[in-house]
Amino acid sequence: MASNEREPWTPGGKVDCCLALAEWAIWLGYPDPAAHLRGAYQPGQGQIDILAESGGAIMLVESCAESLGLSSTDTPQLGDIGVVGSAHNITRQFGVIHDGAGWLTRTPRGFARVAAKTLAAWRL
Repeated sequence: MASNEREPWTPGGKVDCCLALAEWAIWLGYPDPAAHLRGAYQPGQGQIDILAESGGAIMLVESCAESLGLSSTDTPQLGDIGVVGSAHNITRQFGVIHDGAGWLTRTPRGFARVAAKTLAAWRL
């Protein structure tokens, strides 16, 4: 995560709150589950459009998690990935990584702790 934090914020490229999950999986030795998303959208409205087309961050991350064969979990733990936020507002859904104490999301300024409702989680 430290190497991702040094990367510039590039939604649709390498670093945004959902692509950070893919980077985490790659670092752990998995193939890139988000290769099809890289370069497919631009910051701002492009992010909203790709989320809407995907059915929100839950469905977007779920499709990537399924491509890796990950299982969903109701008890996230260290290293797991998930989506937190609003079940009804796709602009308030965030990809997250569990650090053992809670969820972290990637922001333009680096990783930040987020206290929000867990919408979905997968064992990584």
